[in-house]
Amino acid sequence: MKSAIYLVLSVGFISAMAIPLKNKNLINDENKKAIVAAATDEKTSLINGVEKKNEQTDAEKKREQESKEAFIAAYKVFMHPRCMNCHPAGDIPLQGDDSRLHPQGVKRGPDGKGLYALKCKNCHQDAHVAGEHMPPGHAGWHLPPANLKMVFEGKSPRQLAMHFKDPKFTGFKTLDKMLEHVEKEPLVTNSWTYGTPPPLTHEEFVEKVKEWIAKGAAVPDK
Repeated sequence: MKSAIYLVLSVGFISAMAIPLKNKNLINDENKKAIVAAATDEKTSLINGVEKKNEQTDAEKKREQESKEAFIAAYKVFMHPRCMNCHPAGDIPLQGDDSRLHPQGVKRGPDGKGLYALKCKNCHQDAHVAGEHMPPGHAGWHLPPANLKMVFEGKSPRQLAMHFKDPKFTGFKTLDKMLEHVEKEPLVTNSWTYGTPPPLTHEEFVEKVKEWIAKGAAVPDK
């Protein structure tokens, strides 16, 4: 009799244990399905995210490349004698299409207008002096001042672009102010009125500088 009772109790206990175990297995199965679904969603989201990111990156790369190319085009003007002669590495201005050192002992001076009696205006009058090999003129003829030399000579495209983005180099607080100088400064526009002109027209030059800035002012690789 006792053996029969024990057998019945054992079967009942095992059956009772089997129900939560079955439920636990069901829960585990549901969790597994949820985890797989979440992982699938996450994978899909990640893939979509990467695709979207790649699209943005491609657009940004294209824009950056166009900015670099615009600067390189403008760089040819910056390095042309009409521009570079007034932005020398030293304190002696450069002269002519071969960018030779200015004779007569002319030097920059603190304000960029010459030193002592050798002032720029002594020879460079308010207008071009007529005749072959006569000095070009302009009312504001000068070099950058000694405390802000803004050197172009010897600079690579990368170096010059980085300098233009530095207010300590240009003296302009923003690139828009630098653009305004390039576009409207009379001494700059005067550079297209004598000697061998730069490789771009002034209008083309301004457009390239504008494009460089508008597309992020990217710095060329070299």
